[in-house]
Amino acid sequence: MRLLVLPAALSVLTYTSALPSISTPPKPLPLLIWHGLGDTHDAEGLHSVGSLASEIHPHTYTYYIRIDDDSGEDRKATFFGNLTAQVEKVCEDIQADPKLLDPTTGTIRVDALGFSQGGQFLRGLVQTCEGLSVRSLVTFGSQHNGIAELKACGTWDLLCKGALALARGNIWSAYVQSHVIPAQYFRSVNDTTGLGSQSYLDNSGWLADINNELPVKNSTYKKRISELENFVMFIFKEDTTVIPKESGWFAEVNGTDGKITELRERRMFKEDWLGLRQLDEKGVLVFERTRGEHMQLDEEVLRRTFGRYFGPEKGVGKASVEEESVECVGRSWVACFGGLLETARGRWHAGL
Repeated sequence: MRLLVLPAALSVLTYTSALPSISTPPKPLPLLIWHGLGDTHDAEGLHSVGSLASEIHPHTYTYYIRIDDDSGEDRKATFFGNLTAQVEKVCEDIQADPKLLDPTTGTIRVDALGFSQGGQFLRGLVQTCEGLSVRSLVTFGSQHNGIAELKACGTWDLLCKGALALARGNIWSAYVQSHVIPAQYFRSVNDTTGLGSQSYLDNSGWLADINNELPVKNSTYKKRISELENFVMFIFKEDTTVIPKESGWFAEVNGTDGKITELRERRMFKEDWLGLRQLDEKGVLVFERTRGEHMQLDEEVLRRTFGRYFGPEKGVGKASVEEESVECVGRSWVACFGGLLETARGRWHAGL
């Protein structure tokens, strides 16, 4: 019987192999959620949405935006208040929350989800809040281009009725434009020019500024919107609450003949007043439509959206391939290669 004798030098070779190096699983970005008109920060339905986000991306920290910790006062603040002051307060509140701060960069890096009027309020936050960095902004049933009508209230909704009573016939008064929330994103149009009416441009308490429609454009607004990695806008197919529902896509609707002018056909897009064209050119300005009436949320739509646009930063915490040396001093070549393969196999599976 002949024995295969290998050169002794083989047993002291150092083998180098590309092995995946596994880092600590990355944490998902925190999530800001801003509720809509007549809702509250502690509403059960709102928190079920936050729980779904955490189910899809475990350990997601969700911050439910509120103007007041008291539920009743928070609901009241969706109808009454100064919108500019409310957005400033939210900015201060999130900056004071250490759980939102990225310790490595010293900045607040988050994703943001807005329902109904909370969507345009979040966009206003993106544009005005110093030190806030938003990766993905997702809005459902929002009124980015304002509303053309104030929707009738429920029979017993006294807060809503009080707000409408103040606004009707006085929509452009200084008092209403600084005290009634829906009035501050009301928008009338010059149907001849397709631009905001002069009354709107002269008197709007919030929207005309935040949409960069005023003669002097705010370059910071444009810069901050253009820095979003995703801006996803959902409208509801059967929405009769938001008038017009196409406002959720920044579309313009002629009040006389009902003709819809899509965002890409509008002057604000062509001249890129707000940075939306830059987003569109990068392929990250997303127009989505979902079935149902206003705020009838489909769980599967939410799951798909959260999975695609929220969670950890892309490319963070994935298995990286690096050169690793394995010394086989004093070991047989069979044992050496066997150990090497086991190490590679274990690390590969850990990275899946």
